[in-house]
Amino acid sequence: MLAGSLLGTKRIFNHHVHVAYFWLALVDAILFVAACYLATYIYFMPEPGALEEYLRSLPPRAAVFAGMTTLAMFAMGLYQPRLRESTNGVLLRVGGAFLMMMLGMAALGYFLPSLNLWRGVLVFAGTISFASCLLTRLAFTNTVELEQFKRRVLVLGSGEVANNIASKMRRNCDRRGFRVHGYVRMPDDDTVVSNGNVITLQEPLSDYVRNHDIEQVVVALDEHRNQMPTEELMRCRMIGVPVVSILDFFEKEASKVLVEAAKPEWFIFADGFQNQNARGISKRAFDIFASFVLLMATWPVMLLTVLAIKLEDGFGAPVIFRQKRVGLDGRIFQVMKFRSMTVDAEGDGKARWATPNDARVTRVGKFIRKTRIDELPQIINVLLGDMAFVGPRPERPEFIRELSALIPHFEKRHCVKPGITGWAQLNYPYGASHNDARHKLEYDLYYVKNQSLFLDFMVLLSTVEVILFGKGAR
Repeated sequence: MLAGSLLGTKRIFNHHVHVAYFWLALVDAILFVAACYLATYIYFMPEPGALEEYLRSLPPRAAVFAGMTTLAMFAMGLYQPRLRESTNGVLLRVGGAFLMMMLGMAALGYFLPSLNLWRGVLVFAGTISFASCLLTRLAFTNTVELEQFKRRVLVLGSGEVANNIASKMRRNCDRRGFRVHGYVRMPDDDTVVSNGNVITLQEPLSDYVRNHDIEQVVVALDEHRNQMPTEELMRCRMIGVPVVSILDFFEKEASKVLVEAAKPEWFIFADGFQNQNARGISKRAFDIFASFVLLMATWPVMLLTVLAIKLEDGFGAPVIFRQKRVGLDGRIFQVMKFRSMTVDAEGDGKARWATPNDARVTRVGKFIRKTRIDELPQIINVLLGDMAFVGPRPERPEFIRELSALIPHFEKRHCVKPGITGWAQLNYPYGASHNDARHKLEYDLYYVKNQSLFLDFMVLLSTVEVILFGKGAR
C-alpha cells in the first residue's frame, strides 16, 4: 500500500502530480546543494584559509544553483512520467539541461554576482551534479518499472468504456503508478477488452478484492440499468480500498478528461470548471508580465524572421499573416502569426488542415513552424486581451462548426481564452484530423477544469522542451 501511494498522484494547486517524480525532483535538488558544498571543499583544497569565508555565503548560492538546475531539468522533460526516451535520449536531455543551467548561471553573474558560484566551484558542482543526476535517474527508473511497486488496480467492466484503459494506456510509461490486475465482466457486458485479463467473478466483489490484494477499483461500466453493484462497492470502500470512476482515473493518471465517458452532469458536479474573478485578474497580470518578458527576449529573433521572409518572398510580400480564430465564449478575433506558407496558400478560400510536408509551406516557413517562431506575433494578441499565454489552441470558425457537430463537449474549450501554448499542445502532436481534435480536446478539458497559475507555469517550462525538440510541429 505504501509503494502504491509513492507511485500514485497528488493534487497540487488543482494539477495532478505523480508523487514519485516530485520526490525525484526533491532528491535531485538536495544532491545539487550537496554537490555545491563538495565542489567548494575540492576547489579550496590548495588554499583552505579562504574556505570558511566562502562557506558563509554559500547557502543562497547553492540554493540558486539547485533551483536553476532542477527547473532546467523539468524544462527538458526529465520529470515527465510519460517520457519515452532511450539512454542516449536521456543523456541528450540531461546534457541540454546542464547547458541551460550554465547559461543561466552565467547571466546571473552579470546581474546578481553575490548569488552566483565562483567559476571553478561552478565547474566542479556541475560535474558532480551531472554524475549524481545520472545515477539517481538510473536507480529511479529501475525502481518505478518494478511491478511490485505499482498498485494493483481492478477494473469493473469489460465493455467499450473499460477498453479505454486497455487501448489508451498500453505502454509502460502510461502505467508508471499502477498495474491492471484484470477486467471484471458484468452480466450485461459485451466484452470488448482483448488486451487484458477478463475475470468472471465466482465470489462477491469485496471478497475478491480482499483475497487478491487489490488496492483500487475503477468503475468503467457501459450504460446498463441496475448494473452497478452498489453494495459491494461500498463494502470495498469500508475495507479501505478506494473506488473511483474511469473519468477520475484518467484525470489523475493521464492528466486528461475521457470525452467519450463524460456526461453533462459530470461537468456540473465535478471539482473545477470555475473562473473566479481573483483568478482572472492574477492570470491577466501573469499574461502581461510573461508577454513582455518573451517580447524582450525574442525581438532579435523576430527581426531576423522578418528579414528572412522578405529575402525569400520579396520585400513587397506580407510578413504577418492574419486569420479569423474563435476565442473566449465563441468570440471571433484576428490571430497574428509570421507567414509560413505561400501568399496564395488558400487562394480558393477553402479552409484546410496543415499536413506533413505540406507543399504550401515555404523554406523559411518550415523552419519557423518547426521552432514555433511563427507564433511569436501572438504576443500582441495576448497584450490586446484576445488570447492568454497558456490555453487551448485557437481554431478557425470553419473547423469549430465541423468539430462541434462531431465531438461531444467541444464547445467547452471556449470557457477560457485560447493560448500561445497549452496543455494539449504539450501532450499531443499537431492536430490535423477529427481524431486528433478529439484527443487534443481531452487535454484541453483537463486544463479548463484544473486551470491555475501553477499549471500555467508548468506548461511554460515544458514548452522549452517542445521548442528544442520540435515536438508536434508541421
